[in-house]
Amino acid sequence: MTTERVRYRSVVADSVRWDGFAFRDGDVVISTPPKCGTTWMQRLVSLLVFDGPDLPAPIAKVSPWLDMQLAPLEDVTALLDAQTHRRFIKTHTPLDGLPYDERVRYVCVGRDPRDVAVSTRHHMTNMNIEQFLAARQAAVGLEDLAEFGLDKPGPRTPQPGDDPLLTWIIDDDERTPMSLRSLVRHASTFWAVRQLPNVALFHYSDLRSDLAGELHRLASYLGYDVTAARAAELARSATFSAMKLDADNVAPNADIGLWHDSGAFFHRGETGQWRELFTDAHLQRYEQRLAALAPPDLATWLHAGSKPECDERPAVAVDAVTP
Repeated sequence: MTTERVRYRSVVADSVRWDGFAFRDGDVVISTPPKCGTTWMQRLVSLLVFDGPDLPAPIAKVSPWLDMQLAPLEDVTALLDAQTHRRFIKTHTPLDGLPYDERVRYVCVGRDPRDVAVSTRHHMTNMNIEQFLAARQAAVGLEDLAEFGLDKPGPRTPQPGDDPLLTWIIDDDERTPMSLRSLVRHASTFWAVRQLPNVALFHYSDLRSDLAGELHRLASYLGYDVTAARAAELARSATFSAMKLDADNVAPNADIGLWHDSGAFFHRGETGQWRELFTDAHLQRYEQRLAALAPPDLATWLHAGSKPECDERPAVAVDAVTP
């Protein structure tokens, strides 16, 4: 692993906030592209760390997003420094933008990019932009908005003829945190070093098809001695229905009112929902763009996922409805 880090900076986050962060042996860094299952993975890790569904505080406090600019950095690091449980930290920064430490376990989750595009639309609709901007102003200010092409607070005003889906496909701005380009870039930094013993990739479709089995695999990777039966029991608290019911604790940043509806954060979480929105023209542009961004093996994995050949086991039914 190279020690030279790439800086990722957007309206939402700034990877420079990782500078000087003091890792502990056994820390877990959950680094995923947005809308690929970050909260789902946080919930799964929390079930192992606390050996059950009860959390000492909302997930945003238990597993903070260190480089998100909605809280002063000193507050976030003080929160992490005070934790006595095994720490698991959220980020949407790709691996080449993070400090690399062999004592740390890095986890990435992939998802079909087309489903991510659909989920992103719902995500932005549910976000309370005014609350986001108020929290950002209190934490780091808003003076830098012009650097990101924003002439005023809030999202750009839609123009006639705008096609958000096409924009997501073709957006080439490095400062855009939610686009096909940013998703592939993030996944590729993990894909390139997936053989490292402290790097693990999971996939949304694998979690959907065998949640208990994937939790069992996660437990093994993180060093927990969990039986398959116990993994199935724990996984019941990580189904879509269970997390939706506990959204005030499990939804990210629900503690600061970031969502119009915290429960709606867990919208549908389905695979294949992209077929409802992608036209033939969208799909053609998408396939061309993905071929230019990702090698075939990475593209195949992003679309379908896969389990390691050494980790085959029968699926354990947990809940008919999973995220």
